[in-house]
Amino acid sequence: MENLTVILVMLVAVVVGGALSRLSPFPAPTPLVHIALGALIASVAPLGMELEPEVFFLLFLPPLLFLDGWRIPKEGLFRDAGTILEFAFGLVFFTVVGVGFFINALIPAMPLAVAFALAAILSPTDPIAVSSVAKRTPIPKRLMHILEGESLLNDASGLVCMRFAVAAALTGSFSPFNAFATFLWLIVAGVACGVGATLAVTQLKRIVARRAGEETGSQILISLLIPFGAYLLAERLHGSGILAAVAAGITMSYVEQSGQALPVTRVRRAAVWDAVQFSANGAIFVLLGEQLPRIVAGAAQVVRETGHHEPAWLVIYVVAINAALLALRFVWAWVSLKFVLFRAARRGEPLEAPSWRLVAATALAGARGTITLAGVLTLPLATYGGAPFPARDLAIFLASFVIVVSLVAASAGLPFLLKGLQLPPEPSHQLEEDRARVAAAQAAIIAVGAAQHRLGARRGDADLYAEAGARVMTFYRSRIDARSKNGEEANLARAAEAIERELRLAALQAEREEYFRLARGRELPEETARKLVREVDLVEAQINPA
Repeated sequence: MENLTVILVMLVAVVVGGALSRLSPFPAPTPLVHIALGALIASVAPLGMELEPEVFFLLFLPPLLFLDGWRIPKEGLFRDAGTILEFAFGLVFFTVVGVGFFINALIPAMPLAVAFALAAILSPTDPIAVSSVAKRTPIPKRLMHILEGESLLNDASGLVCMRFAVAAALTGSFSPFNAFATFLWLIVAGVACGVGATLAVTQLKRIVARRAGEETGSQILISLLIPFGAYLLAERLHGSGILAAVAAGITMSYVEQSGQALPVTRVRRAAVWDAVQFSANGAIFVLLGEQLPRIVAGAAQVVRETGHHEPAWLVIYVVAINAALLALRFVWAWVSLKFVLFRAARRGEPLEAPSWRLVAATALAGARGTITLAGVLTLPLATYGGAPFPARDLAIFLASFVIVVSLVAASAGLPFLLKGLQLPPEPSHQLEEDRARVAAAQAAIIAVGAAQHRLGARRGDADLYAEAGARVMTFYRSRIDARSKNGEEANLARAAEAIERELRLAALQAEREEYFRLARGRELPEETARKLVREVDLVEAQINPA
């Protein structure tokens, strides 16, 4: 019962935090609000939560990484694959070495191996916080795709580096060959498990659905179980469970392009996954906030570990480490941009160098989050000899507050850096969209014509089918006319289409309100009202997906 109460309190905090973030007149990212609520809960009514890192990884990371891999635009992911890989792997190793030596020089009481472990766990970025900031300060789409792709891959590289740094701290030895071989196996096994598990499950699901029919609830449940299965399988084979979850999500996006799932399954599944994403993201940061008072309470001991006696030194360390992370990321982003411009020049593609503010925004957007929190808590309690693991409490303290400071810095700095910034125009896909809509409308007209003749001849009421078919075809012919025009005519057609959409949305709203009125007045059965309202909702979702 106690665990159930804790879960309910956390979920209420997630809902309240989301509402407060939307109501706030200031650009307060939702993760920061959730952290503050978690800290408030811990100070008023401590939940006594003992955060088990292994459980944390298993419950939260597989579904969130799976969904990110599923929904990330693949065109942007592959277009900027080189840049993403440079950030996801090269920048991680650069950060581990640079920040590791910096932390060791800043805090001599922290052994070099532990400093490397802390730098490794600070290297992965968290796209959740940046996405929250982007709701108030729009980040360029291409930059957002790079940040999302980087965060999907750098989790694994950062955790692998931390694993070897911890092993060096425990044993006093390090083998570059063994490290490279293990890293390679983690990647290969993780990706293979993610792809294989998704393909096997979806193929089996398809066979069963073909013979026994598709049941929406079971289909949704299967989609929720796939990331956990891929993660556990990869971990069992000593691969990267994180990469397995990402690979499973990317594979799922391609499997879904077959269109085998029923439309109602896709609609309901999307709603379920949206709820899972919102709940899990919020719960992670509420948990972080709930842990902070306990971490701060041990600040006196942490200060003594550094060789000082003044708590102010902890603030200096946190700010200095954040500055070092930001500086290294800025340097890496600037060098990476130079390589992009160099490669483009060799291909004969004229590219204008972006403003330094965009490079600074790229650096600042690398906020830390969930992986950092979970990873630092996996530091062992003791060495093989039974002695306490050196500077463990200090590492946890520094990592926790680096997360908070990086979120605050991104929230405050990104609006300033991106305000009024002249950016290269995003590529427009309007022509491809128009062609696709025209092709789909033409296919629909052909299908309606064939169906009206077939059904009309079979049932003996060809005239009724002809009239109904003509009405349906009129809708698709108007779409073809609107999307086949060019120049000013195309602009006018799109303006008329936008006006029509607004009028249809107003009509749908009136329909829905009337159904609700009739249901409240007992003039319409509740079940019938629910069905009619859902029909209106589905039509509105088609007209206005946002």
